[in-house]
Amino acid sequence: MKKFDTSSWPILIISGQVNEKNDEGFRLRELIEQLTKEQDCRVIISLTYHDGNEIFLSRTDLGAVVVDWDMPERFAKVMAEKLSCVALIHEMRKRNKTIPILLLTDRLATEKIPVEVLADINGYLWKTAEPPDFLAGRIAVQVSQYADGVLPVFFGELVKYANEYKYAWHTPGHMGGEGFLRSPAGVALYKFFGENVFRADLSISVPELGSLLDHSGVTGEAEKFSAKVFGADYTYYILNGTSTANQVIWRSQVSRGDIAFVDRNCHKSLNYAMVITEAKPHYMHPRRNGLGIIGPVRLDEFGDKWILEKISERQTSSGRGADTSATKAKMSALTNSTYDGVCYNVKRIKERLEKRVENIHFDEAWYAYAKFHPVYKNHFGMEDVPREPHHPPVFCSQSTHKLLTAFSQASMIHIKNGGSVKIDPVEFNESYMMHSSTSPQYNMVASLDVATKMMHDNGEMIWNDIIVEAVQLRKKMASIKKELKKKKDWFFGMWQPEKVRFKGKMVHLEDAPTEALARDQGAWTLTADNNWHGFEDMEDDYAMLDPVKLTFTCPGLDDKGNISKEGIPAAVVTDYLITRGIVAEKTDYYSWLMLNSLGTTKGKQGTLLAGLFRFKQLYDANTPLAEVFPDLAARYPGKYKSLGLKDHCREMHRFLSDHKMLKKLDAAFSLIPRQVMTPAEAYHHVVKKKVEYMDIGKMTGHVTAVMLTPYPPGIPIMMGGELMEKLPGKDINPICEYLLLRQEFENEFPGYESDIHGIERVERNGKTYFRTLCIKKRSIG
Repeated sequence: MKKFDTSSWPILIISGQVNEKNDEGFRLRELIEQLTKEQDCRVIISLTYHDGNEIFLSRTDLGAVVVDWDMPERFAKVMAEKLSCVALIHEMRKRNKTIPILLLTDRLATEKIPVEVLADINGYLWKTAEPPDFLAGRIAVQVSQYADGVLPVFFGELVKYANEYKYAWHTPGHMGGEGFLRSPAGVALYKFFGENVFRADLSISVPELGSLLDHSGVTGEAEKFSAKVFGADYTYYILNGTSTANQVIWRSQVSRGDIAFVDRNCHKSLNYAMVITEAKPHYMHPRRNGLGIIGPVRLDEFGDKWILEKISERQTSSGRGADTSATKAKMSALTNSTYDGVCYNVKRIKERLEKRVENIHFDEAWYAYAKFHPVYKNHFGMEDVPREPHHPPVFCSQSTHKLLTAFSQASMIHIKNGGSVKIDPVEFNESYMMHSSTSPQYNMVASLDVATKMMHDNGEMIWNDIIVEAVQLRKKMASIKKELKKKKDWFFGMWQPEKVRFKGKMVHLEDAPTEALARDQGAWTLTADNNWHGFEDMEDDYAMLDPVKLTFTCPGLDDKGNISKEGIPAAVVTDYLITRGIVAEKTDYYSWLMLNSLGTTKGKQGTLLAGLFRFKQLYDANTPLAEVFPDLAARYPGKYKSLGLKDHCREMHRFLSDHKMLKKLDAAFSLIPRQVMTPAEAYHHVVKKKVEYMDIGKMTGHVTAVMLTPYPPGIPIMMGGELMEKLPGKDINPICEYLLLRQEFENEFPGYESDIHGIERVERNGKTYFRTLCIKKRSIG
């Protein structure tokens, strides 16, 4: 088993003296020999400050840095041109606040060392006055202390326990991996994952690791540390996703008949939370632009007047009267940020909701990093705000695994108490235990602990790097498109501002400094006077675009919904990128989403750009689909074998244009159907078998039993309990019309089936039909 010791954390020695044939060179070589042979350390050597900085930037596993203050004279010119010792030490300390930085110098040089260097280093190593074995011991101690501090509380205890090689007589049955070695298949799994994964897979019976269910011991300490780092009063680790985190939050606060205000653009787990809690939902309606991108809910939907009207409607319909003088909605839930990176100014939303809602919930599944960079100020749920007495508790559910560094499904709930209403941890834990396993996966707990420690140690620096890289890609895309446009040629675009304000003037995005764009929230704020985003009636200082969410756009459709003669549907592009090992997060009709996260590298960005240029070449040459998509052409030879890529895109674009697919999509999602019963009541009909399958074309007059969620765009088009009814002046319900058109599209273009939750596909006479579960009419009271 690989243990954490000094050999796990290499020492970077930056000195031009290493190969010198003098006393200093001899002593340095002796020091390196003592470190490697006597102290069991690993050493990396750099001869210049510039190269040393490059190594430091590329490696985060270093255990210490030894910097020679006295470089040979022949390096002086090179160093002056690239990086000084003072600048090097400052840059290293800025990126890592705790790594030992030791200055290697002569006793006589002390008086020449600037004060700013003294503040950044951990100590001196005297070249000529102290023996190499003593210096090596001092360095090894620094590495050992640093390594101990790297491990957060839970992960540190887990490593310690696993290193003790105890004989376990408890679950899990593989006993540290030994059980896998009894079978070839088990051996294969063991070799693939490695010993540490299995030795750290332990039972709740291990007292040293505390308890996730009652938040005690080092587990509780880890959660408290996360609460401090993420700005919460309480933090809870969730091991089966933010879907469960949402359930825990709602089950802890909402009960049967409670009114809840819910973003219609919410994750399906929130819709299921309404089923479980039997809440009465009222939906807030997000805007959409011409590209089909989902925008923010209008701010006036959070206003007192609007909320009171909806509460009154609920009370009147239930026969309780319309007195709203002391009535609040139990819960509000808002998606922040959206799939495409629209982030709300939560301060303004809280100001609107605090007197009319008992609890505020922000689903921040894709947004756990916002606390750690100033560009997101005021746009995340755990932002500090003055706690007035009427300020309600705030809940945030975050998929730590999505864009931070936890294992898949590892998530967190953060809670900030209200001004006068405090969340009782004992009461809240009843809901937590209802949704938690008694056999937690400790590797996942450790990953949440480590994700927290990473953000604590240098989160702002990490995220600044990520944002800078995203901005660089945005600027590169804008430059390429502009250059090709001058040649009357085409390229892909990005959903982003064409111009931004810099030093009081509007400049093209690609001309603004990258570092300034990475920190200037104003550059990404959605405004009415610079309507690059396509959302009408945009409120001031209300929403911004997250620069790390990269929405690419295709020729054929602009953000106002205007369709051009030629166009390239995004599904064709992302299917091609998959053949080059590039997978998009989400694909709409004329746009697709890429995430610039912790794991994104410049190599990935270069590969993406190369892939887009290659697609352009294949498109311009009208390369046969048999070469571009050989599997697709082989599966459906009658449709695609003799078709070229450009012809294929034209045919699909013409279908989408002629049938007004985007307008019908918008019309369908602009309608919130009449609610005949709550989602919970509809689900009870499913359980009692009082449902039947209905073809979409025959649904008019029927009530859905389950939610229907097309991807794209990934929000419910209908919820359980809603009526598919014929509307005045319409031959067909807009929702029914869109689903039938999507059905026709999939029959016309086999191989491009989309994911629609709640829809089952059936084959009849060589054609695909959509059907869903509806409540039997005789079962509706």
